[in-house]
Amino acid sequence: MVLLCLTRLPTLTLFLLVLASVAHEAHASSRGFLGKNINHPPVYGICASTIIVYGYKCEEHEVTTKDGYILSLQRIPEGRGGVSGSGTKKQPVIIQHGVLVDGMTWLLNPPEEDLPLILADNGFDVWIANTRGTRYSRRHTSLDPSNPAFWDWSWDELVTYDLPAVFDYVFTQSRQKIHYVGHSLGTLIALASFSEGKLVEQVKSAALLSPIAYLSHMNTALGVVAAKSFLGEITTLFGLAEFNPKGLPVEAFLKSLCSKPGIDCYDLLTALTGKNCCLNSSTIDLFLMNEPQATSTKNMVHLAQIVRHGVLAKFNYVIPDYNIMHYGDIFPPIYNLSNIPHDLPLFISYGGRDALSDVGDVQNLLDALKFHDEDKRSIQFIKEYAHADYIMGSNAKDLVYNSVLSFFNRQV
Repeated sequence: MVLLCLTRLPTLTLFLLVLASVAHEAHASSRGFLGKNINHPPVYGICASTIIVYGYKCEEHEVTTKDGYILSLQRIPEGRGGVSGSGTKKQPVIIQHGVLVDGMTWLLNPPEEDLPLILADNGFDVWIANTRGTRYSRRHTSLDPSNPAFWDWSWDELVTYDLPAVFDYVFTQSRQKIHYVGHSLGTLIALASFSEGKLVEQVKSAALLSPIAYLSHMNTALGVVAAKSFLGEITTLFGLAEFNPKGLPVEAFLKSLCSKPGIDCYDLLTALTGKNCCLNSSTIDLFLMNEPQATSTKNMVHLAQIVRHGVLAKFNYVIPDYNIMHYGDIFPPIYNLSNIPHDLPLFISYGGRDALSDVGDVQNLLDALKFHDEDKRSIQFIKEYAHADYIMGSNAKDLVYNSVLSFFNRQV
C-alpha cells in the first residue's frame, strides 16, 4: 500500500526534491540519472565528522518533542580557537534547514564559508537543528521508523512540536532571546509559527533565506508537469509512511516525468530550482555523500497542497469528515501571516533566479507583511542567486551571511 501511495504522488515528488535537496539531482548531469546509489557515510555525528575537525568546540544535544520525537541538536558555543567575539554573554542563534536535508547541509563548504561557523567566529552561540525523520533524528519514545505511525506527520507538526521544542531547549540553556536563521522549509515553518503566536516571546529576530510561503508561481517545466500530474491525496491516507528520495518508487517516478515531451532532466538543478550561480563541484560532491534525507509522505503532500491551492493552510485531509474531525470545519485553517507581530525584526533575502522561492511568490509574502514596521523589516534581493546558492554558494558569505551578521548585530 505504501508503494501505491508513493507512485500515485506525482506533484509533490518533483516539488519535493526541489525544495531543498536540490543539489542531489543537480550533480546527476555529470554522473548519470540520479548520481546512482550513493550511500550515507558512517554515522559519527555532525560534531565529530564536520565541526570539531576544524578546531571548533561542538556539543551533541537531544531534544524530545511533546509528541515523542527525539531530535538531534548541535551546539557550537564559541569560535575557532576559543574566539568569542565579545566580552558579553553570547547571543544564541538557531539554524534550521529545509526539507530532505539535515543540519549537515550548512557545513559543506570550507569553514570560512559556512554560516554556522561564521556565526560562531563572530561571537554567537550557535545551535543547528535537525528535524524529525532525518538521519540523526530518527528516534521516538515509543515508535520505530519501520512503523508507518512514525511518519504520520506533515510540516504542521514541525510548527507545533519541533520548533517549539528546540526553542524551549535553547532558551532554557541560554536564558536569552534567540536569533533564527531558516532556509526554504525552515522559513515556512517559522512564518507559520510566528503567525500563530508561537515562539514570539523567545525569538529576537529572524533571517529568512529563500523564503517559502507561497508557491503558486513555480513555473519550471518540470515543476508544472509534476503539479498537473498529481492525482489526489486520498490514496495516501491509507499508507502514510516514509518518503525516501533514494527509494525505487521515487526514482521511477522521476524517470517517468523526465520522459515527457518538452522536459529536459539533464540538469535537474536548473530544471527544478533555477540556475544557481555559485556552487563548487567539490561542495556538490560532499552534498551527495551526505544527502538527501528522508521525510514523511504526508509532509510532501502538504507541500504540494501549497503549490496547487495557492494558500498557506494546515494539512487538508480532502475528505470533509476528516477535516471536521481534526479542525471542526470542512476546510483546514489558514496560517494568516498578517498576524505576525509587526515589530518582530525580519531579514528576508531572495534571489532573482530562484524557481522555488520565486520573485512573484516572495512579493506575495511581502504583501502579507505590508503592515510590518518598516524599521523592523530588511529586504535583500540578489539578482543572480537561486535556491541552493543560499546554503552552498561559495560567495554566500560576502553576499548574504555578512548581511545576516549585520542585521543580528543591529538588534539590541
